[in-house]
Amino acid sequence: MPVAPLEPHEGPNRQPQGRPLYVADQVRELDRRTIESGIGGFALMQHAAAAAWQSLKRRWPGVQSITVLCGGGNNGGDGHVLAALAANEGLRVQRILLKSIESLSDDARLAADMATAADVGAEPWQSGMAFQGQVLVDALLGTGLSGDVLGGALDAITAINRCGKPVLAIDIPSGLHADTGAELGSAVRASLTVTFIGDKLGLHTGAAPSHLGDLDFRPLGVDAEAQTDLVPAAHLLEAGLVSAWMPPRRRGAHKGDFGHALILGGAPGFGGAALIAAEACARLGAGKVSLATAPEHVTASLVRRPEVMVHGVRGGSDLGVLPEQADVLVVGPGLGQGSSGQSMLQVALGAGKPLVVDADALNLLASRFTGEYRDDARRDGWILTPHPGEASRLLGINVAEVEADRPSAARELQRRLGGVVVLKGAGTLVAGPRGLAVCPFGNPGMASGGMGDSLSGILGALLAQGLPLEAAARLGVVVHALAADMAADDSGERGLLATDLASYAQLLINPGTVDGDATATR
Repeated sequence: MPVAPLEPHEGPNRQPQGRPLYVADQVRELDRRTIESGIGGFALMQHAAAAAWQSLKRRWPGVQSITVLCGGGNNGGDGHVLAALAANEGLRVQRILLKSIESLSDDARLAADMATAADVGAEPWQSGMAFQGQVLVDALLGTGLSGDVLGGALDAITAINRCGKPVLAIDIPSGLHADTGAELGSAVRASLTVTFIGDKLGLHTGAAPSHLGDLDFRPLGVDAEAQTDLVPAAHLLEAGLVSAWMPPRRRGAHKGDFGHALILGGAPGFGGAALIAAEACARLGAGKVSLATAPEHVTASLVRRPEVMVHGVRGGSDLGVLPEQADVLVVGPGLGQGSSGQSMLQVALGAGKPLVVDADALNLLASRFTGEYRDDARRDGWILTPHPGEASRLLGINVAEVEADRPSAARELQRRLGGVVVLKGAGTLVAGPRGLAVCPFGNPGMASGGMGDSLSGILGALLAQGLPLEAAARLGVVVHALAADMAADDSGERGLLATDLASYAQLLINPGTVDGDATATR
């Protein structure tokens, strides 16, 4: 098995982590500690509102009027202060209240009185009322929401989304769950979200990417990482992983230094899936790539990618010594769920090699693990790559339950099955021994057939080159998503194909080949 390409990065404490992400309770604790350190609660609210106001002006420099929708609590208080700041700079401000000023208390009441003192009017929310501002400011619900949006807040969110005007969301688009990214009945679709103190896990996965717009994180001078007892709920993966794990190769390197990956899949009629994985694996630098697929796909595979060593097989008994010769096995793309697929999976599980398990292989595993998982279901040496449907079958719950709390689903799969779990989707999650990581890259053009097969091939290539399991999973997810972003930038999202990604991914993992170091800016 090849050694990891960067010895200085070996070990769990040397791998790049990325920005820490927190859940709402942790951010509230950071707020509390900041206030206890000597910054008053109202002063902190003013800092947050000022940061949001600066972001608004930078995004819409010619704005002359705004509408601020204020709920109760500190999120509404941020909106009241922003309204005052805008009025003091000469903007026309419409302030709409979901909670009367008289019912507010503490800092939220001080904020509302500040806006009133700045001659900002106040109108109670009424269904059907007109929004007069050029830009809307969502300060309705904040991060404390846990149940579905109801009543006036639901009406207001519906009206915001229908009006067609740009929206700045303060801290989080109202209606999103700050910990899971789930849409709680309905959520504001923002153009820009400004979030404070600590970045929130729920802003980066689930429904959130469709509601967030651009994200502007403002820590307000708070160093969350200095609070060492507050362990982040996750980390946001960064493009810097690429340079950390993919240094230039030594001049005297040969193919044996970069591993041998075996792709198992391609049942009759599904040869493309396995070939997509094999091609991605080759492009990402595996020294040798073998493909075990149905005999009728051999000719097409050789024509498409002659560098891949293709073997026609009908099942596990035809594999012979292939698993023994390989360093890494990728099992599942187009595998099928019949007896042939079952036997090939069984051989893969018994080979004692690092595994990437995808697609039909995951469904075959799910059919084995009914009820309570046995201890022998766990493995340290595999990467599992389910989409939400496959995750639901592995967990024995429905897809809606997976999507309602993607972080918990990913963690639970990893707890039950071990290794590393990649829960695909908007804001792909990587759950492993080092915790949870979230990928902020990717685009809707990836909603097409074969994208998961491409990812499994990428992961196989990185493992073949000696990367540790969790590092390979995190890096592979980043490279896959960044390659899709590069392809979409060149040709658009619609019509993006899985086979488009391999060449872009090859550029990404070769230092100096992307003009302007694109990985650093995406």
